[in-house]
Amino acid sequence: MTMKKKNAPPAGRRLDPATTIVPFGAILALCVLFVLAPERSTATLSAIRSFLGDTFGVYYLIIGLGVLIVSLWISFSDLGKITLGRPGEKPKYGFWTWGAMVFTCGLAADILFYSLCEWIYYAQEPHVAEMGSIQDWASTFPLFHWGPTVWSFYATLAACFGFMLHVRGVKKQKYSEACRALLGAKTDRAPGRIIDVLAVVALIAGTATTFSVATPLLSAALTSLVGVPSSKYLTIAILAVTCLVYTLAVMKGIRGVSWLANACMWLFGALLGYVLLFGGQARYIIETGFTALGNMLQNYIGLSTWTDPLRTSSFPQNWTIFYWAYWMVWAVASPFFMGSISRGRTVKQVILGTYIFGVSSTLISFIVLGNYGLGLQMMGRFDSLAFYEACGDLYQTVIAILGTLPAHKLVLALLALSMIAFYATSFDSITLVASQYSYRQFQGDEEASRKMKLFWAIMLILLPIALIFSEGSMNNLQTVSIIAAFPIALVIVLIIASFIKDARAYLAESGSRRP
Repeated sequence: MTMKKKNAPPAGRRLDPATTIVPFGAILALCVLFVLAPERSTATLSAIRSFLGDTFGVYYLIIGLGVLIVSLWISFSDLGKITLGRPGEKPKYGFWTWGAMVFTCGLAADILFYSLCEWIYYAQEPHVAEMGSIQDWASTFPLFHWGPTVWSFYATLAACFGFMLHVRGVKKQKYSEACRALLGAKTDRAPGRIIDVLAVVALIAGTATTFSVATPLLSAALTSLVGVPSSKYLTIAILAVTCLVYTLAVMKGIRGVSWLANACMWLFGALLGYVLLFGGQARYIIETGFTALGNMLQNYIGLSTWTDPLRTSSFPQNWTIFYWAYWMVWAVASPFFMGSISRGRTVKQVILGTYIFGVSSTLISFIVLGNYGLGLQMMGRFDSLAFYEACGDLYQTVIAILGTLPAHKLVLALLALSMIAFYATSFDSITLVASQYSYRQFQGDEEASRKMKLFWAIMLILLPIALIFSEGSMNNLQTVSIIAAFPIALVIVLIIASFIKDARAYLAESGSRRP
């Protein structure tokens, strides 16, 4: 009889090459392409983006509005009463801790960045001038683009994955496993493999975009604080430090994630409170935010379905479709993590709780930080649009806006700490999920090996660095998400349909067992 090595992984824990080697090779190829041929790669990506975003734009819009409507139907149907775990089981985490992890596990750093500057983009859009005043619409569009529709992807998929993990108790923590009710045996064959590879590639594309878009603001803040010259190499150094922070955090598992999430919310709240209370524009911020909320709700269906058929401005192609695609690629990992921490909650509590905590936190951020900058512009205290036009640097414009606050150095330090904490929380949760993806089988109470966590922590940082070396603009970064989201959108629909079928079967089984 042979003795089994103590440290040898169980047979079910062997690595899955489809979700490790294939994505690794694809990312290395993209990195080489971006670094060695930046102009050609940009032209190629732009051509693909034009084809998908312009020709199939309505595809993204239909799925966005459809998922939002279906999420509400699920919540208030019998499916919403299903407990993610044993019937009657209590939630594993309190609402605040759970909500903090829900908000910070995804695009929290991007929410903070875009809250400060997105109104500037809209103020320069011809379509906004066609609709009315900058005051009314530059404050409304951020709430629409970061509101219920994009959060519906997270909320609905979190419930689907939570059901898969805690009710069905699957041994494979993969995207394809959530489709088993529809795919059947094909889940373990080529269709399931394709879904899993697409999921990992989309995950990496989403993380690359968020790192590449928002990290330069950290670089600009550091330059302003300590006088270090701003450059792409400083941005790359910040990426490396951020990678080190979230790598150390992920080694501590879910306990480290929950601690960081709570710390993030306190830092985030301190920043918002300071701007609101000491920025001198509290009345304007609150009233503009209240008006924008009403404007968004009144026009929600029209905004969600407008495609600009004559392409008079291409506004939905440049913005709405991009944001729907951006959140779709992030919906690969973040909802999986959300589902894993939702044991003991009902499907309804997961979906509506995500809307309550996630959407409200997001909208408050845009109302306070965005309307502070907009107020400076509209009241003539600081002409942000002229400053941006003169320097051509959005990040320096944000720093200049924050420079109008009292003790602005303190605000910049708080901003930098908040963004690093948000990045660390987002990426340690994603690293945990990606590590679990890499095994053929994985039990819910297991943890991936430290080597696997380290592998994914490094993998997630490679493409952002390559994008910084390329000559990519915001348009280039948007293109990465739009391309990756095209197949993922279909998978999202498949997962939701599979959940509805499986959940109905579960209710039928439960009903037949009752006396």
